[in-house]
Amino acid sequence: MAPEDLRSVGTEDSYQLLSVIPRATQPHAITGSTLEGSHRLLFNRELSWLDFNWRVLHQARDERVPLLERLRFLSIAFTNLDEFFRKRMGGLKRQLAAGVQRPSPDGRTPGEQLRLAREAVLEMNRALSRTWEEDLKPSLAREAGLHVLSYEACTERQKEWLQKYFLTHIFPVLTPLAVDPGHPFPFISNLSLSLAVTLKHPGRKTEHFARIKVPTSQGRWVELPNGSGWVPLEELIAHNVGELFRGMKVVGVHPFRITRNADLKRDEEVADDLIEMISEELQERRFAPIVRLEVTPDIPQEVLELLSRELSLQPEDVYMVEGDLDLGSVSQFADLDRPEFKYEPWDPVTPTRLLHEGEVKDRLNIFEILRQGDLLVHHPYESFATTVLRFIEEAAADPDVVAIKQTLYRTSDESPVVKALLRAADAGKQVAVLVEVKARFDEQNNIEWGQMLEQHGVHVTYGLVGLKTHCKTTLVVRREGQALRTYCHIGTGNYHPSTAKLYTDLGLLTRSRRTGDDLVNLFHYLTGYSPEQHYKKLIVAPRDMRQFFLDRIEEEIAHQKAHNNGRIVAKMNALDDPIIINALYGASQAGVDIDLIIRGHCRLRPGVPRFSENIRVTSIIGRFLEHSRIYGFGNNGKPRYFIGSADWQRRNLDDRVEVIVEIAQKRLRQRLQRILEVSLADRSSTWELDSEGVYRLRSDTDGTRIHGTQQVFMKETRRMKGISDPPWDL
Repeated sequence: MAPEDLRSVGTEDSYQLLSVIPRATQPHAITGSTLEGSHRLLFNRELSWLDFNWRVLHQARDERVPLLERLRFLSIAFTNLDEFFRKRMGGLKRQLAAGVQRPSPDGRTPGEQLRLAREAVLEMNRALSRTWEEDLKPSLAREAGLHVLSYEACTERQKEWLQKYFLTHIFPVLTPLAVDPGHPFPFISNLSLSLAVTLKHPGRKTEHFARIKVPTSQGRWVELPNGSGWVPLEELIAHNVGELFRGMKVVGVHPFRITRNADLKRDEEVADDLIEMISEELQERRFAPIVRLEVTPDIPQEVLELLSRELSLQPEDVYMVEGDLDLGSVSQFADLDRPEFKYEPWDPVTPTRLLHEGEVKDRLNIFEILRQGDLLVHHPYESFATTVLRFIEEAAADPDVVAIKQTLYRTSDESPVVKALLRAADAGKQVAVLVEVKARFDEQNNIEWGQMLEQHGVHVTYGLVGLKTHCKTTLVVRREGQALRTYCHIGTGNYHPSTAKLYTDLGLLTRSRRTGDDLVNLFHYLTGYSPEQHYKKLIVAPRDMRQFFLDRIEEEIAHQKAHNNGRIVAKMNALDDPIIINALYGASQAGVDIDLIIRGHCRLRPGVPRFSENIRVTSIIGRFLEHSRIYGFGNNGKPRYFIGSADWQRRNLDDRVEVIVEIAQKRLRQRLQRILEVSLADRSSTWELDSEGVYRLRSDTDGTRIHGTQQVFMKETRRMKGISDPPWDL
């Protein structure tokens, strides 16, 4: 079926397949023949992000994806939407409340963006609900024998068992909170599922209201005996709620869910203590304004008015959801031990150069290996544990290592990276860690890690005022003979062993002296007072990065004019910087051939005659989250490739400390070229963006299996045991 024949989500037959994403971007009409009024050449960031979430939702609808993995994608799409409200809608509402009228780069005011985003979200909510009710829930029963039941659909015997379960396991935990002159409306925590209960006193005929929080910490779905089915916890409570209000008549029970703003104003310039400020912000976030109320259509008007009044909400903040209010909880089914309905397990490979024969005492340490040449690792195809983590752990244990310095943006619970740093400090090594306490939603974890590191004598810095430190760097200083040598890791992803199994990322392990010197200078900047640093190998934001990329784009324009071979290929998570985008438009107008592989939102409008007809934008959505950043420039037949932590977003280029490094060795450049070539050739998991903001999934000749980029790399990695390169010229 050709893409133009496929109907979008609003039609009757489209819930199983979304090969054309409903256009949320709604671009302006193109007029004129110059870049004046360039807002018409830009898509809206918020609406483009919603388009990205449609692509995630497609994974839940795609029958080529294993059944339980489809549920996981449904959960991800739902929780993505929660985060969108907390961060993006919350930020727009704060702008609107402050009277901000300055338009976005695409020419829309905060109010206009909120209206358009609401319309798109309502459509997405309908699609989420239909995917669950009409597709996945029946498929669970038909294919896996997992029956997700409403309380009413249960047999009498099952209801008897559920009532006993309620009295034994649920009843003691519940805390009904009455609302009356003596009991103010209770605080409702972010993203909690609640029940609004209306009651009537049989004798006095008075009407009353109470709220019950659904206790989902142990799982939202109650499993019936012998695996005969699963029932939503809130329905179990609703049908036994009379036990909580003995002597009262229950008139109605109605679920609702609220979302609070996570976009709070932060003034770092006047903060005496960054940690104290972040800790206070975390407390404020618990009580932040509510930006969304989700209810079901059967809620009585008087109950909706009461909730809206007590929660200080306007009608546009209310979202009617025709179905389940918490589809994020379907991940509970995705976690079941049913391997036949999941992806085949993937075991990351250790590069051949890091494998060893015989006893551990006979193997080369990682520093001896890196003296033979750089190593480029590609996660999750290659193991994080046996490459990057090994690098850090061996540095911690090596008696010749005198110092370890690292930037820590996010890491896991019980992090082996942090444990290695603690061991290094306990062994007397100089350990310095920049812990970024402004990493959104990881602030508390990072504060706790920082305090633990400090207790072991680690020199901890908690980020820079006004900037997030987002770069992924580790510096190891080792005594070799009479000299000190530096070893470095520079990556595109966090030092997070769990996400390293789920995200595609790249990391360079190198003994390059110039790279090491640059990292020494970078850490002096991050931990002390040394803003005027100069770098020979690293490209650092916000100091140099924007101009560096603009210069590379200008070089390709010059090559196109002189040799007709201008070429740019870039892979990133998102593209929204208007200055970079305008430079790319200029390159396209000069004839430069440009391919952009952008997983998430994209403001650039490709394929517009006279402006961007030489630019193609694609997006790969698959089993793993595409997270690596690669920037390739043709350079008149001598391609240059760069990797690092930054996207072409304004925040990365202006508001964060980011690091990009050039991959200089030929074999490693060829490997990056291969990654880009495979990504561009993908006919199975790639979406193409057109000039009107519509994403279309490329068609595959075999519609029953996915033969995409990630499958190619898994297959190739099993064959490729490592890459050997000549040593650096030191």
